[in-house]
Amino acid sequence: MSRQPSRFAVGKLPPEYLEHLLAQAPAHDPRLILGARVGEDAAVIEMPDRYLVAKTDPITFAAEKIGWYAVHVNANDIAVLGARPLWFLATLLLPEGEASPSLVEEIFQDILAACKQLDVTLCGGHTEITHGLERPIVAGQMLGEVAKEKLLRKDSLEPGDVILLTQGVAIEGSAVIAREKHAELSGKVSDDILDRARQFLFDPGISVVRAAQAAAATGAVKAMHDPTEGGVLAGLLEMAVAARRGISVFADQVPVLPETRELCSALDLDPLALLASGALLIGTPAEKAAEVTELLRAEAIPAAVVAEITPLEQGRQVQRDGRTRKLEFPKRDELAKLF
Repeated sequence: MSRQPSRFAVGKLPPEYLEHLLAQAPAHDPRLILGARVGEDAAVIEMPDRYLVAKTDPITFAAEKIGWYAVHVNANDIAVLGARPLWFLATLLLPEGEASPSLVEEIFQDILAACKQLDVTLCGGHTEITHGLERPIVAGQMLGEVAKEKLLRKDSLEPGDVILLTQGVAIEGSAVIAREKHAELSGKVSDDILDRARQFLFDPGISVVRAAQAAAATGAVKAMHDPTEGGVLAGLLEMAVAARRGISVFADQVPVLPETRELCSALDLDPLALLASGALLIGTPAEKAAEVTELLRAEAIPAAVVAEITPLEQGRQVQRDGRTRKLEFPKRDELAKLF
């Protein structure tokens, strides 16, 4: 393991350090089909006739609509394994002195609305007033199920397979910026752009469940991934790491939503390293890419080829602006620069 700093920056733990920690926790239960691993976001546990899929993720950057975020972000990581999200639990931590009934009610109603949209049942959780917090935090836990033969795994990816990206980047990051930094952007970005970006939470939305179900139904998909913190570049690298393969990323082919481009230009942010929930990465054989793209388009879900899986010995690279560089995890999500 490489030398680590004395303190970590805001965001995820460095992948090599996380790998070091996970190596100390071997999986003893033979029913654990997919456990903790860099590049994987959910666990898969064998049941007699199906697999149980389990996921947990907190919402820490956003303050507005955090209940909505929590449900959808956790459901996404269930859906990318080919599973159906079914049961949601929420741990709600509220800041001392600000935990009004109206705040609690708003978060609770957002959770219920998101669960209703996905046909998910809120089945438990925990709520408390917590000392030392500046803003509410929701940590969600989602459970789902998948038939054993329908499970999608990243380690099924092979050299020559391509990766499609749906919608564009960075839907969630744009929504958070427009909602949390509206005053700072006034005068730098038009009100029309800010208003449209605020609505990205709902349209095109941060959920990839429908896109994942549509992609899986084609029968031509090997693996899927939900890029989140660190943006699409981190998401593509996570896929390659989990697959134990190399990857060649075509950064100039990644669709960036116009509103996102303007927000990032005004704030000097890289849209490809910005919080990216709402886009779906889909691994498929190259000869099936056009078929999958057409079937998604029929469901009003645009998609484009953004990367190719390569042999591990060829490394992990990104082609951008006419240059080829080593693909590395961003030191932190671009959103962290603003918080």
